[in-house]
Amino acid sequence: MKKFTFAAIAAVSAVMMFACGNGAPKASLKSDVDTVSYAIGMAQTQGLKDYLVGRLGVDTTYMDEFIKGLNEGANAGDDKKKAAYYAGIQIGQQISNQMVKGINHELFGEDSTKTISLKNFMAGFIAGTIGKGGLMTVDSAQAVAQEMMRVIKAKNMEKEFGPNKKAGEDFLAKNAKAEGVKVLDGGVQYKVIKEGNGPLPKDTSLVKVHYEGKTLDGKVFDSSYKRGEPANFRANQVIKGWTEALVHMPAGSIWEVYIPQELAYGERQQGADIKPFSMLIFKIELLEVDPKK
Repeated sequence: MKKFTFAAIAAVSAVMMFACGNGAPKASLKSDVDTVSYAIGMAQTQGLKDYLVGRLGVDTTYMDEFIKGLNEGANAGDDKKKAAYYAGIQIGQQISNQMVKGINHELFGEDSTKTISLKNFMAGFIAGTIGKGGLMTVDSAQAVAQEMMRVIKAKNMEKEFGPNKKAGEDFLAKNAKAEGVKVLDGGVQYKVIKEGNGPLPKDTSLVKVHYEGKTLDGKVFDSSYKRGEPANFRANQVIKGWTEALVHMPAGSIWEVYIPQELAYGERQQGADIKPFSMLIFKIELLEVDPKK
């Protein structure tokens, strides 16, 4: 007999969770068909209890309620009205137990006091499902959701990591007046350690560089010098502050570059050392610019 796990069955048909019907029927094994029916039924439950608890969040205290729903679902046959209802129940539970929790964590992190509006979520979900009555199209909703999630996350991150932003702004304001420091149009500051006389890269140019990156408190988070070999990449394949510096930097130059947080990683954390809203300081040595690439 071909063996099916409950998870495989669940991928094809929804688990029916609600309604009436009482307890398990009593088995009566009077024929071979009776016996094989019972054996198949029991065989299909391998891993089911773990699936119910681990994947569907069923509390085993209420297994009698699960059995009621199971009986009704199994006896519904091909009743399309009931099938639609059961599908709605299953997806609704996924919204409650998985989607909303996941979205809340994405937006608000560990702050359990904040949540999205379930009422508005369901209004949008239902309008998108039935294809009418929506305040926006599904495609535009995806764009709006992506942008608004970014804005909300940034606001929440700024509350937590706002001191990083202020420290960077204060440093740059003072540093801009320091001897030898120049400021590019985009806001990147730099100080020439060695003046090169080679070609200027374009933003699409392939460059070879040695570099060392530090946070404002002086912690080195990356260094090609320590790795013992320079890095090769296109000037536009790095953070915006790097690109702005490179296209003004003749080959052969060594600069100390001060990059505002919005031209670095902004509200994103990068590894363990670069916290959100951190300005960065780099020593950049532009070794070569490939004139053909």
